[in-house]
Amino acid sequence: MTPKPDWMKAHGRPWKRGPVRVMYDNPWIRVREFDAEAPTGARAPYGLVEMKNYAIAVLPLHEDGTVTLVGQNRFPLGYSWEIPEGGGPLEADPLESGRRELKEEAGLLARNWRLILRMQMSNSVTDERAFGYLATSLTPTDTDPDPTEDIAVVRVAFSQAMEAVAAGHIDDALTVAMLLRTYHMASKGELSSDLARSVLS
Repeated sequence: MTPKPDWMKAHGRPWKRGPVRVMYDNPWIRVREFDAEAPTGARAPYGLVEMKNYAIAVLPLHEDGTVTLVGQNRFPLGYSWEIPEGGGPLEADPLESGRRELKEEAGLLARNWRLILRMQMSNSVTDERAFGYLATSLTPTDTDPDPTEDIAVVRVAFSQAMEAVAAGHIDDALTVAMLLRTYHMASKGELSSDLARSVLS
């Protein structure tokens, strides 16, 4: 990772965490409320959603420049088209979690894996961190969805996925970020020439 430029230097002082109580706890999340002090010195009760898994995202990019997307009903906001995603235990290698998600949701195996994105998902209310992988040299296998998942799978041109983002039809944060990151890589020569050409066409 390259060093941060000088303009990104942090300023001020950090939040101070005071007494805390657990408001809610289950196998996936814990919600704690802090008696906190803001960087300005103002007192502020602060609710923090602590995640018990990493967020894992995989962009399956085929040699012809198509991508595999999955569609499913999400509990909070309804139906979503997105790249294969899921949770990975904090104690596990995120790459292994990515391999599992790709197989479970998309029915794909990948020979080549590349970590291309790290994200903070919503850093004002949660500590969730995400890892995004570009998966290439793909071969089909059986899907193995979670018992709660009813998933549709489609394969579309990269340009179609980007158009769906621009139109607001794909608005899942990790999917948008991974598609934009891959487009940037193609335009900057960070992909093979054939793959870049198919992404940019």
